[in-house]
Amino acid sequence: MRLQAIFAAAALFLATTQMHSQSPTELQVTRGLGGRILTNTGVWSPDSQWIVYDTRSDAAGEKFDGKRIEMVNVRSGEVRVLYESGNGAHCGVATFHPRKACVVFILGPENPTPDWQYNAYHRQGVIVDAAKPGVAINLDARDLMPPFTPGALRGGSHVHVWDPVGERVSFTYEDHVLAQSGQNQRNIGVSAPSRPVVVPKTHPRNHDGSHFTVLVTRTTANPKPGSDEIKKAFEEGWVGQRALAFQGQVVTEKGETISEVFIADLPDDLMQPGSEARITQRRLTFTANRKFPGIQGPRHWLRSSSEGSRIAFLMKDDAGMAQFWTVSPNSGPPSQLTRNPWPIASAFTWSADGRRIAHVMDSSVCVTDATTGATTRLTPRSDDARAPRPEACVFSPDGTKIAFVRRVPSPDAPANQICVVSVK
Repeated sequence: MRLQAIFAAAALFLATTQMHSQSPTELQVTRGLGGRILTNTGVWSPDSQWIVYDTRSDAAGEKFDGKRIEMVNVRSGEVRVLYESGNGAHCGVATFHPRKACVVFILGPENPTPDWQYNAYHRQGVIVDAAKPGVAINLDARDLMPPFTPGALRGGSHVHVWDPVGERVSFTYEDHVLAQSGQNQRNIGVSAPSRPVVVPKTHPRNHDGSHFTVLVTRTTANPKPGSDEIKKAFEEGWVGQRALAFQGQVVTEKGETISEVFIADLPDDLMQPGSEARITQRRLTFTANRKFPGIQGPRHWLRSSSEGSRIAFLMKDDAGMAQFWTVSPNSGPPSQLTRNPWPIASAFTWSADGRRIAHVMDSSVCVTDATTGATTRLTPRSDDARAPRPEACVFSPDGTKIAFVRRVPSPDAPANQICVVSVK
């Protein structure tokens, strides 16, 4: 019966594909050699006309070797360089402000030395205004020497994303000072523009920042099995302006490490002394007893619907297929949204109206109805070499387009190209 159900679902999905695959229009908006990597969210300008990307060289962006942050106009194909790193530094993972034409991204160390190379705790966030290309402003300050400056970090930040109104910036964080003693754990931080942070230049890698920064998650090196303690917090997403959903690694009673959905509720006065004590960290899913426990599937960030009532994530069904699930930020069990015959194959984003989710499945860009779970194919299925990349599938703010990356062959060499598909 299970096989019959799968075949029936596949037939229904293929029929839907044949009805819808010819009407949307896919457009390749970049050309030529070179690397192009999209971040998993926030790649569109507020007016839905430009897409920002970095120039890391490999298909997946695993090598942090990009030298430029660029943006391309989806209508004209015009490319503008927003920032070019120098002095041995590299840059990448760029996202737009939701209301202004400025971007935030990672900048690696300038003038790297044998003891200070690029890694998870040797990077920072910087902001560039599109009207002032090349001028980078430090987002987060760094202070590596005690007594340590309030509002400054002791390590590196990564994947910076503004909240829905463009006030606070979230990121993942790893600590240089702890790493020296083998105790480093990944956490999540938030930067807010309450006041600039100035640090003493007692270490050559100290620097000031435009935003005040705090950590908002609590981790422990050795979580108690079966408890809500976590040893790693990562892949976060805003739930409104005052909460962050994230993946937290817990240890089950059987001693297995799995990822569950957590949420951190943030106080309004996050930047005031002692505010960290008012952050509430709550566990939302308890999946240890499922056939396939924990969050699973391709690497993805938790994403909330625009009104903040549902947090989407990927988890395998009993057949081993990665499907969409949602959970309320308040309480209650997770709900399975999709029952597709193929696994969800990418990071994903919601449309601004909360009606649809964009993602890759079966080598096609697809949208899933956030109410019914019905999935529609927007691009024809392609061979694996040209399939939409799994790192990003991003709705435009106006909800009419989805940005993604294809690996396109050429006479010289294959190259990542930014593509857009229209949504009706």
